[in-house]
Amino acid sequence: MDRIDLHVEVTPVSFNELSSERKSEESSKIRERVILAREIQSKRFEGNEHVHSNAQMEANMVQEICVIGDTGKNLLNRAMTKLNLSARAYDRIIKVSRTIADLAGSEEIKTEHLAEAIQFRSLDREDWAM
Repeated sequence: MDRIDLHVEVTPVSFNELSSERKSEESSKIRERVILAREIQSKRFEGNEHVHSNAQMEANMVQEICVIGDTGKNLLNRAMTKLNLSARAYDRIIKVSRTIADLAGSEEIKTEHLAEAIQFRSLDREDWAM
């Protein structure tokens, strides 16, 4: 499981949620954010013929490119301990948080980006199916 970047449990959507008149983000807007994030990554890895996206970074690149502040380190430390995550899961969380930051247009990885990336490791939790 730790070789997969995103783990998401998909639960059924209730009738109330389906019939809600709440507006969701338009696909065209999401597409624009994805294109922009891909452009950011292309520029980031310009000149590196083997790396074109955050997911392709090797460990030494992750340490150099994905700088995390003290609050983020504390959050990640607690998640690693509580969820008993592997070193591979750690790298994947960092890479995913960098991508989330890119999608948000943020130059830095913020604590909320890390928290969201940690959420995508939900199947790493021992009791996820209970």
